[in-house]
Amino acid sequence: MIKNLVRGFGAFSLALVPLLSAPAAAAAPAPEVTMLADAVGLVQAAQEDRTGYTRSSFKHWNSGDDKSDGCNTRAEVLLAEAVVAPTMEAGCKLTGGTWRSYYDGQEVTSPGALDIDHMVPLAEAWDSGASSWTAARREAYANDQGSTVSLVAVTARTNRQKADQDPADWMPPSPQAQCRYVGEWVATKLRWQLTADHRELEALKLFAEGPCAGDVVHYTPAV
Repeated sequence: MIKNLVRGFGAFSLALVPLLSAPAAAAAPAPEVTMLADAVGLVQAAQEDRTGYTRSSFKHWNSGDDKSDGCNTRAEVLLAEAVVAPTMEAGCKLTGGTWRSYYDGQEVTSPGALDIDHMVPLAEAWDSGASSWTAARREAYANDQGSTVSLVAVTARTNRQKADQDPADWMPPSPQAQCRYVGEWVATKLRWQLTADHRELEALKLFAEGPCAGDVVHYTPAV
């Protein structure tokens, strides 16, 4: 009788082990809100190094956030940012629709006339810390839909003018877009813990302490 009770208790104890030892699910990082000037001060300064960079180091576009819709990240961003929704045909082919490219204020009615811009370009991200990341983290960066500012649909012309330049060398041609752009650039750098070189930081400070003084930055650290 006692032996059976001991045996039963032992089995019950073993059954509890996975429950007691299972780690709690990690809490999602809390959103951060700070003044633009303070946010610029949070970006760490470092020299840039492009050694070893290739665009293929950042896998994109992948199957996007919704694995069931048949769309890749590019198409999902177009769907999310459309002012007038496009028609989606088989294979996630998009036709029609309307978008506003905030870099230049242009209205666009053809998905093919738009590029999906990485707010902080892939080469700039590599220079600023992504060279030490795993391939999986670089893929997550290149397809980041966890923040509404990481990827943006803009005219192909402005995206190609920007190329891999930082705000020391390129700003959106629309003056009305520039403070928004600086805030979203800084938010992306902080979200992914990317650094900035001296010229870039000086350019950001000029905007943060000048025409964009009083602006607020919202970002959530990437997991």
